[in-house]
Amino acid sequence: MKRILMMVFRNIILVPYMWCRLCYHASHTEKYTEEEQYALLKFIVLRANKGGNVKIEAHGVENIPKESGFMFFPNHQGLYDVLAILEACPKPFSVVAKKEVKNVPFLKQVFACMRAYMLDRENVRQAMQVIIDVSNEVKNGRNYLIFAEGTRSRNGNRIGELKGGSFKAATKAKCPIVPVALIDSFKPFDTNTINKVTVQVHFLEPLCYDEYKDMKTTEIATLVHDRIQETIDKFEKN
Repeated sequence: MKRILMMVFRNIILVPYMWCRLCYHASHTEKYTEEEQYALLKFIVLRANKGGNVKIEAHGVENIPKESGFMFFPNHQGLYDVLAILEACPKPFSVVAKKEVKNVPFLKQVFACMRAYMLDRENVRQAMQVIIDVSNEVKNGRNYLIFAEGTRSRNGNRIGELKGGSFKAATKAKCPIVPVALIDSFKPFDTNTINKVTVQVHFLEPLCYDEYKDMKTTEIATLVHDRIQETIDKFEKN
């Protein structure tokens, strides 16, 4: 909370204007291209990070597929995760998020601009429809992000179990799977400090469909989990 207040205070002149623009874009998504929405979000996030003493280190950007129609699978540390990846990633993407965050101020508007899907984990039929819709959109060239842990790990840089079902949209779309390792992404919003923090975003080498087509989704989950944790263990600064 302290860091959010600092982000606002240090951008106090811009905040009213940018908040109005964000809300307008969120309410009129049909008027803007995905690239225009993404450019606005990146500008806001860059300003917020600068004001909030948050530095993003992006690694492995060259691993992001040149052609659109891929899916990111990062570890999930906190409410800040999407914002960290948004600054680090040069290509627009959308999100599948749990319905519990759909009314969180600012995130609500960000997800609306991204035309994100809100997943009801207790509604099997709705969840299956989201998987179908996302896979179809990925086939048509949109990029998506899913947190396969399902919820924040709350264990810092130790990640939880990745759920095999989270990979069904990717297997249906037959798209590249890009593991993303987040390091210290829990610190900006989930710790009560305003000290300078560096968040590392590592885009790992993608898994192409031919590499995983004969694997069960649980096996894919284990492989992605291990690659992410290995990267965290290698680059985490103690």
